[in-house]
Amino acid sequence: MQLSDEEKQVISAIQGDIPVTESPYAALAQGVNMTEATFLELLKGLDDKGMIRRFGATLRHQKSGFTDNAMVAWQVAESDVEEVGSIMAAFSEVSHCYRRNPVLEWPYNLYTMVHATSRDACIETAESISKKTGVSIYRVLFSKRELKKTSMTYFS
Repeated sequence: MQLSDEEKQVISAIQGDIPVTESPYAALAQGVNMTEATFLELLKGLDDKGMIRRFGATLRHQKSGFTDNAMVAWQVAESDVEEVGSIMAAFSEVSHCYRRNPVLEWPYNLYTMVHATSRDACIETAESISKKTGVSIYRVLFSKRELKKTSMTYFS
């Protein structure tokens, strides 16, 4: 599918940081010399064509007071993944929750990213999740260092 120059401009504008303002789309549109209405129309068109599968925000947790995080790997019965995943995802401390295929050496199939103000608080959240879901087999993995955290860039 061929993209117009205007569509490429919209994609370029939304692939970076979105301004924290009352009218973020107006600011993005202004950055590519469009009206907000035109920008939103093109954005909706890209979505309708299936060119945009997901539009999300990334919270820079360190700047918001969450100084510690942990990836928690859970061993969940496959038949329970949807139900348990929904419960885990509902915790406010969880920013990501996803399923992956386990392997023999690593039998975990559900993962949550937990953000908190301390390592102990991350562990407490994992314990709370365990109690609420009944999932008792899990591993808490703390980040040692962030090596890269960027969004995909399709057009510059």
